[in-house]
Amino acid sequence: MSGHSKWHTIKHKKGAADAKRGKIFTRIIKELTVAARSGGGDPNMNPRLRTIIAAAKEVNMPADNIKKAIQRGTGELPGVSYEEITYEGYGPGGSALIIECLTDNKNRTVGEIRHTLEKHAGNLGATNSVAWMFSKKGLVVVEKSKADEEKLLNTALEAGADDMADEGDTWEVLCDPSAFEAVRDAIKALGIEPASAQVAMLPQNYVKLTGTPANQMIKLMDVLDDHEDVKQVWSNFDIEEKEIEASLA
Repeated sequence: MSGHSKWHTIKHKKGAADAKRGKIFTRIIKELTVAARSGGGDPNMNPRLRTIIAAAKEVNMPADNIKKAIQRGTGELPGVSYEEITYEGYGPGGSALIIECLTDNKNRTVGEIRHTLEKHAGNLGATNSVAWMFSKKGLVVVEKSKADEEKLLNTALEAGADDMADEGDTWEVLCDPSAFEAVRDAIKALGIEPASAQVAMLPQNYVKLTGTPANQMIKLMDVLDDHEDVKQVWSNFDIEEKEIEASLA
C-alpha cells in the first residue's frame, strides 16, 4: 500500500480527520487563492480551480468562503499572496518524501521543514533527489463497501482510467492526470462518493518500515500533516497494520 494510502489509514485509526477540519479549510482556501491567481477565477476556464472547488464542496466549505478565496486570488479582494513550493527529502529508514507547500514566506517554511525532518530521522534533499522515484497519476479511492467491482472497473476504464488496484478495504482507480476529471465524474455518476480524489505523486517502489523507523515515520507524517504550510506529503513507505496498531497503543 502506498505511503499516501497508508497515512489515510493511520489518520482514520487516530480519529484525526474531524479534529483537523480547520486545517483542511485553511489549506483549501490557500489552494483556491493560488489557482485563481494563476489561471483566473472562472472554473469553467480553469480546470485546476474547478477541481479544488469540488474538493471544497466535499468537506462542506461554505460557498461564501469559496467565493472570497477566489476573489483574493484574482485581486478583487485584498489578501495574502501565497507561493507554491515543493521540497524533496528523506525520512526514516531511507524512505523518500515529496512535501508540497503553500506559503507566504519561503525562508520560514524551508527552515521549519528542514528542522522537522532532522528531528525525525530524516533530511532535506536537493531538487529531483527523490522526484524521479514517483509518477504523477490521477487517483480516485473508493471504499469497497460502496461499489460493485465489475461495474466500477468498467465505468472507470470507459472514462479513461488505466488500472484499478485492490488496496484492502478500498479500490484505487489510476489514470493519466489529463483524464482525472472525467474518471472522477464518471465514478460519481454511479452514485459513489470517493473516499478521496486527486492528482497524486505515486511511488514506483516501496520501502518497508518496521520497529523504530516505522514509529518515527508515523510521528513525522503527523507533524508534517499539522504544519500550516504543508499542502500534501507523498512518500514511498510501507508499514504493516500491526506496526500502526503498536504506534497507537
